[in-house]
Amino acid sequence: MVFWWILPLVFSLSFGLTAVLRRYALTRNMIDIPNDRSSHTVPTPRGGGVSIVVTFLISLVCLWSGGGIATSFFLGAVGCGLLAAVIGFMDDHGHIAARWRLLGHFIAAIWGVVWIGGLAPLNLLGSLVDLSWIGSALAVLYLVWILNLYNFMDGIDGIASVEAVCVCAGVSILYWISGHGTLIWGPILLLMAVLGFLLWNFPPAKIFMGDSGSGFLGVILGVLSLQAAWVNPDLLWVWLILLGVFIVDATFTLLRRLLQGAKVYQAHRSHAYQYASRRYGSHLPVTLGVVAINIFWLFPIAFCVIAFGMDGMLGLIVAYTPLLALALTFHAGKPEEATVKR
Repeated sequence: MVFWWILPLVFSLSFGLTAVLRRYALTRNMIDIPNDRSSHTVPTPRGGGVSIVVTFLISLVCLWSGGGIATSFFLGAVGCGLLAAVIGFMDDHGHIAARWRLLGHFIAAIWGVVWIGGLAPLNLLGSLVDLSWIGSALAVLYLVWILNLYNFMDGIDGIASVEAVCVCAGVSILYWISGHGTLIWGPILLLMAVLGFLLWNFPPAKIFMGDSGSGFLGVILGVLSLQAAWVNPDLLWVWLILLGVFIVDATFTLLRRLLQGAKVYQAHRSHAYQYASRRYGSHLPVTLGVVAINIFWLFPIAFCVIAFGMDGMLGLIVAYTPLLALALTFHAGKPEEATVKR
């Protein structure tokens, strides 16, 4: 059954619901007030990411009821995504201790991994390697990390939204090219849900995504990548390559802060993208830079993996090397005072 008719409805619902949420946030004074750890300077309503959550989950229900997706994927995605969103929503409305948030994230990740079936055999240097229960444990850690890194990277106008749009668009094209069109519905529905929100979130943002939206996006992208790996092991490498901007910046920043003995669970402004936005004095060039990296660097490498048989691990190394150079160039993970020229 063809479900293309649902795409404009998903976009329209997301756009309209974001407008409603913005008015609600203004009425209830749910405003993100800038402080010394913020990257924005104008008080802005928050919590708009709920529109992505509601719209995508409704579209999944429609797709599943029409036989467009498997029940296992439906239950895994809805369960872990909804739990991540609820935790984020509660944190948006009142602080939750880091340990309890993390516990909830692990429960969400375990739920998703169980229904997806664990980690598929990996294509490592031309050989399929089945990691069994170790793979499942790694898959749980992967989902927890991508959930949190998406939260960390949602710090300037539009960046989390354009990353999701670029990744979902790229992987949908590659699914189509590689003959895996049946997988396309998850990412393309998510793309349309995010696109409706992006029109409100693009610099200068009229509403912020909030933890409910960023955590949901992160874990759903992770679940989609694990699902794809069971169909074709190379597709996991494709997802990791396309997510490179966020994975490299967040991981490099976390590791450097850990080595410095910093409290990594505390808010900070030391990601590469945050330093870049301050250097250029605006969010827009950095957000557009993320789009350019995805289109002109990461997508062509992912295309080579799926279309020309390029080794996935080699593609990952090639893709990440200049991203690491950018992270170093923009002082990712360094305390802000350490980057000031004296």
